[in-house]
Amino acid sequence: MSRSLYSEIIPIDEVPNDALRHRVVLIVDDEPLVADTLSAILSRAGFIILTAYSGPAALELASMHAPELLISDVAMPDMNGVELALALLEVRPECQVLLFSGHATSADLVSALDAGHDFQLLAKPVHPTEMLRHISKALRLPERTMHRVHVAEVVPIRRSA
Repeated sequence: MSRSLYSEIIPIDEVPNDALRHRVVLIVDDEPLVADTLSAILSRAGFIILTAYSGPAALELASMHAPELLISDVAMPDMNGVELALALLEVRPECQVLLFSGHATSADLVSALDAGHDFQLLAKPVHPTEMLRHISKALRLPERTMHRVHVAEVVPIRRSA
């Protein structure tokens, strides 16, 4: 039985950049579709992704792994995103934080400001390229690094008959 290898040639500017490899991002949203979609996009971009659907689950993941960036919804039951960010920074003070929400306001950030943190709050929905731009700033990645990341549909390679 012969085996044939199938491959695809892609332009060099579409190869994921090594600057993104091993960058761990923790994504938290109580809406699994939102968390999973963002996880898929960032995974495709080359990040290592941890996904949780609640604040307590996120803290458990963060205790086992060292995320460099937390991306969290603000409005969640049990523990909101601001409470999560503050708790996470207690155990991982080097972690950067991006918050996003469909109905949060700057008033939701008062407890963070009182604790000496100025978290960035993005409004949902956030376009993937806009999210990647904010991630680049939060992780202090060179601007050219994120230009090489493409949000694209994954198309399987089909075998010839």
